[in-house]
Amino acid sequence: MVITGPTFVRLASLVATWAGAPGLGVAEYPGAVQLHTDAQIRANVEKLVFDRIVEGLTKPVDAAGAASGPRKPGEVVFSGTLDEVSKFFSERGWTDGLAINPPTVEKVEEFLKYTDRSPDETIAVLPQANLAATPRNIAANAAMAGCRPEFMPLLIAAVEAIGDPDFQLVSIGSTGCKTPWLLVNGPIVKQLGIEFGVGARSRGPNPALGRAFGLIINNIAGFKPGETWMGTWGYYLPFVLAEDEDGCAEVGWQPYHVAHGFNSDTSTVTARTTVYWGGQGCPKTPAAPSAESILKVACKHQERNTTTEYSLRFGQRNMVAMLMTRPTAKVLADAGYSKRDVAKYIWENTRVTVGHENDLLQAFSGVGLTVHELVELGRLPESFDLGPEATVPIFADADLIDVVMCGDVYRDKLMSLWCNYNRPVSREIKLPPNWDKLLAQR
Repeated sequence: MVITGPTFVRLASLVATWAGAPGLGVAEYPGAVQLHTDAQIRANVEKLVFDRIVEGLTKPVDAAGAASGPRKPGEVVFSGTLDEVSKFFSERGWTDGLAINPPTVEKVEEFLKYTDRSPDETIAVLPQANLAATPRNIAANAAMAGCRPEFMPLLIAAVEAIGDPDFQLVSIGSTGCKTPWLLVNGPIVKQLGIEFGVGARSRGPNPALGRAFGLIINNIAGFKPGETWMGTWGYYLPFVLAEDEDGCAEVGWQPYHVAHGFNSDTSTVTARTTVYWGGQGCPKTPAAPSAESILKVACKHQERNTTTEYSLRFGQRNMVAMLMTRPTAKVLADAGYSKRDVAKYIWENTRVTVGHENDLLQAFSGVGLTVHELVELGRLPESFDLGPEATVPIFADADLIDVVMCGDVYRDKLMSLWCNYNRPVSREIKLPPNWDKLLAQR
């Protein structure tokens, strides 16, 4: 049996089916249990929930029709006009609410030319639907998004990244409105014209590439807004950014992928998540052309942009990408700061008092833990086990903060993209042997 609130009844049933237990009983608790008094909870359990539990545990399990058999790879699922295809896909939840490009057999075959992987090879099994992502279904989703075929190797690597257990893809279904996004590095950025400058998220191939990534998460991983992807107010579409590696070379900073162990001539994609873009996450403008001013703004911005009761509670399960434009980075580099120095400064100087954090943990975390107890559980270092007036960093360590150069190369901006539950995962983008010939034929 599963006991859950009204919003999650269908989610519970679907996840049970995907986990191999179709027909699992679901007992619905009425309303938002977190806001009910003990008396209300007792009354609801006695009058409603208990009987639903008994019924679910005693009635025969009916798994009939829980899942139809898998389709054959490459099978044509529908034929019709553009409007008819769009309607067919929309009714089955295979879109993101926008018009699609029909993923015809011919279009999918074009994508498959850009990989030497077998069309039906399992690249990763993606939770929470636990379906196999293959080059064929990756290509179908990319075609639907209007993505170009030459982005196939990048999307395969992105699927490998989100399929890594350390990324913890299953956690994006949280009510916290977590949006996955991709960071691209290496020669492929210029080869395919992936944007890293002004308006990067919304220019060139980036929007279609981000949409393809989102449709893969929707259709293969099974995250559908309001059904299995439970962000209370929904999401913006997953997006893609490239790093400004020319700017990194200009100021003497390592590109992201080099700092994380890859060769500079290797192309990589990194899967990340964020709960911010705009609002508190809007770009910040330092008040003066000095490293001290920029770093103070970065710390204040990070302080406002981080839900500390979750960042501390989840320990290493956090990720921060501090986006900085080239001029902003240059001021810091000229003052002797590396990316690592910037991350360490932000970590050391963005702090909260232990007493205030304990109050937040009690009020908002729903688990009643304290900083001391988080240390005992191993989620925080022993150095955090201090008295209520002492201050501690808002993250477990500086390695959770990455600095990424991108955006308008003539503006003085920075912006923090923070999220909890997940960890960034990078993968090499492996190109087919005939890559250069394929690009020459575009």
